[in-house]
Amino acid sequence: MYDDAIKKRLRRVEGQVRGVLSMIGEQKDCKDVVSQLSAVRSAVDKSIAYIVATNLERCIVEEKEAGNDTDRLVREAVDLLIKSR
Repeated sequence: MYDDAIKKRLRRVEGQVRGVLSMIGEQKDCKDVVSQLSAVRSAVDKSIAYIVATNLERCIVEEKEAGNDTDRLVREAVDLLIKSR
């Protein structure tokens, strides 16, 4: 269900967070810390979108093969994305 691409993305986020912690430990400038946290947030948002999109795609294929309507799945995916913000 979760492929290597998402694991790679999340490992990158993990590294970014470690970097922010190092910056804080080194008493780096507030602007620099906030800038890096913004990059972490962007990476997490992209990871969420990737997970929702890939899972939605798989679910739609399965539902269509079963002859079912996919509108509910799309609404649920949109709701997930909205709640994640």
